[in-house]
Amino acid sequence: MSYSKWIAGGLGWAFGGPIGGLVGFAVGALVDGMRGGDAPPAPDHERPRVHQQRERTGATTQGDLALSLVVLTAALMKVDGRVTRAELDLARAFFRKHFGEPQAQQLLLVLREVLKQHIDLHGVCDQVRRHMPHAARLQLIHYLVGLAHADGAVSRAEVDLIRRIAHLLNVSDKDLESISAMFGRSDLGHAYRILEVDPAASDDDVKKAYRRMAMKHHPDKVGTMGEEVQRAAAEKFKKVQEAWERIRSARGLA
Repeated sequence: MSYSKWIAGGLGWAFGGPIGGLVGFAVGALVDGMRGGDAPPAPDHERPRVHQQRERTGATTQGDLALSLVVLTAALMKVDGRVTRAELDLARAFFRKHFGEPQAQQLLLVLREVLKQHIDLHGVCDQVRRHMPHAARLQLIHYLVGLAHADGAVSRAEVDLIRRIAHLLNVSDKDLESISAMFGRSDLGHAYRILEVDPAASDDDVKKAYRRMAMKHHPDKVGTMGEEVQRAAAEKFKKVQEAWERIRSARGLA
């Protein structure tokens, strides 16, 4: 496997704190892979003790976002008390779609390790909230909602956990409802929910809502986190545009 540095070498603040503690062993294995496929694994005492590192500060990297997603994905998979092969396959397909095959293999390796451990959800979300900008947190929630919908059926336990995660990340109920509506039916009601505006609102208020949401979900907001994240953000942005076009057509707006 060709290991890219975006996880093992490109980490910022996720290298420490609760997230680092959860993913430390797996990241150590990735570092071994970066040393060369034929090289023997480093002894445990030589592997990076991520959980012993002080939490870093600075801009959120793609690796920070990816590992935050993996940890929260593990929490979502464990919410019903068991993890099935089908769920792992769905996670792999989801990672492959959004990050590509080599990265998906790395993320699955980390996910398997995290699934064995107790996840301090409050601590993890506190670390994410303190370091990750709001636009990236919205993208993180978008990933989680998309993963919950990947099997075609979202359970009440998944809905409740994603809502709890959103609250811990300071993502509002309106933003969560808007993102969830992006995975619902393509009808007028969902369009209003995506734009976070009441169907009885004036035309001017609807236009303002569209401009506000277009700015909030513009892919440039996560422009420093790599092409993969920008492409996923562009999917959200497209849903906002489609919602506006549906409402604009229904109201006969210019």
